[in-house]
Amino acid sequence: MNYIEPKVAKLIDAFVDMIPSLLFGLITLFLGIWLIKFLIGFLTRRFTKGNIDVSLSSFLISVLKAILYLLLILQVASTVGIPTTSFIAVLGTAGLAVGLALQGSLSNFAGGVLILLFKPFRIGHSISAANGVSGTVLKIDILYTTLKAANGTTLYAPNGPLANAVINNTSDNETRMLEYIIGISYNSNIDTARKLILNLLDKDPLVLKTPQPVVLVSSLGENAVNLTIHAWVANGDYTKAYYSNFQKIKEELDNNSISTPYPQREVHILSPAPTPGDQK
Repeated sequence: MNYIEPKVAKLIDAFVDMIPSLLFGLITLFLGIWLIKFLIGFLTRRFTKGNIDVSLSSFLISVLKAILYLLLILQVASTVGIPTTSFIAVLGTAGLAVGLALQGSLSNFAGGVLILLFKPFRIGHSISAANGVSGTVLKIDILYTTLKAANGTTLYAPNGPLANAVINNTSDNETRMLEYIIGISYNSNIDTARKLILNLLDKDPLVLKTPQPVVLVSSLGENAVNLTIHAWVANGDYTKAYYSNFQKIKEELDNNSISTPYPQREVHILSPAPTPGDQK
């Protein structure tokens, strides 16, 4: 008993000495939880008012909440006297190893955040990227963007390369320009061809009156005079107007004897001069 009593007394004294630290740690814990909830609620409301994509906002809030609670636990542990240096070192080493193993995924994640935040395209937009990806956007996730290609197949494009590529968004504007380059023969009358094409476009209800369609001589080719045709239509009418007018222009030119020549080559055969022996 004489041996145990000093040990118990030391434990009691140590516990009494820790009471202020424990109380301060509890206060820090409850105050930290309240602050984290307040901050998460504030950010959630701001994301909602700012029309931030739901998948992006929920992911960012989840990551931020995990980081804040981890920092709070470390702070409480340090307050009550628990050493956290070794724990932080282990976390840093583990984070480095995971980061090296998931370099591609982290790049796609960063690209997904940029796409969802800055919105270079949205669901339903038709896009084509400089890296060869093109189609209609079906879904934008954190790591991949899902598209439907023109041939009906589904494409899953990594967000990293997509965010760093030049993107042509054909759905971002209300109007879109039709452009044709049609060659007519050098014997055809250019003014007649221009009037025929402009009259045809003026009768098409899909073609907008402003800006007005134009037909210009763009180049003098080897076999034809090339006419460049510009006309504007509503974005949703582009495909229908493009193909229907292409056919109508060709038929209108043919019906008025404005020929669109085939590529041609002139071959001159030069006979060798006869030699004195051949003349005999």
